[in-house]
Amino acid sequence: MTVPLPTASTRWRCALCGNLTRFDVTRSSKVVEYVHLDLAGEPKVEEREVLSETIESVRCRWCNAVDQVELVDRPGAGS
Repeated sequence: MTVPLPTASTRWRCALCGNLTRFDVTRSSKVVEYVHLDLAGEPKVEEREVLSETIESVRCRWCNAVDQVELVDRPGAGS
């Protein structure tokens, strides 16, 4: 079951324990990065463009539930 990303008016909530703040997110991304190497060879990503991203799973850190995370409205989002 995929869980959509929260928006400006929604957030994640564990339906099992009520957690609103701590989740482990497993995602797959396809990105293009501009990597700058200094003279010693140390890399630094200076630009990152996300071409696609998929949330594979969201796990509650409090109760370890994977299939219980849902989107709910943020407080005050309707006002």
